[in-house]
Amino acid sequence: MSRRCELTLKGPQVGHKVSHSNIKTKRRFLPNLVNVTFLSDVLGRGVRLRVSTNAVKSVDHRGGFDAYLIKAKESELSQKAVLLKRAIEKKKAETAAVAA
Repeated sequence: MSRRCELTLKGPQVGHKVSHSNIKTKRRFLPNLVNVTFLSDVLGRGVRLRVSTNAVKSVDHRGGFDAYLIKAKESELSQKAVLLKRAIEKKKAETAAVAA
C-alpha cells in the first residue's frame, strides 16, 4: 500500500536527520495518514479512504465530502476519488433533471 493521501496526493518527502554533532543522514518524512469513512449525502452511503489529517480538515472546511470532491480538480485526486467525483456529479445531474 502506497503512503499517499487519496484526496490531496500528499506523499513522503526526503530530508536530513541532523545529529548533535551536525552529521546529516537521509531520512523520510511520511504523511500522517488515517483511514476515514466519509458520508456522502448525494450517494447516500459511506466511503472509506486513506487520507492525511490535513485532508480531513480541508473536507470540513469546504463544507463536506461532496462539496470537496466537486471543487477539487481531477488531476489532484487519486483514481478512486475521481470515480467517486464522477458518480456524485452524475447523481446530482439525475436529481436535477427529475426536479426540473
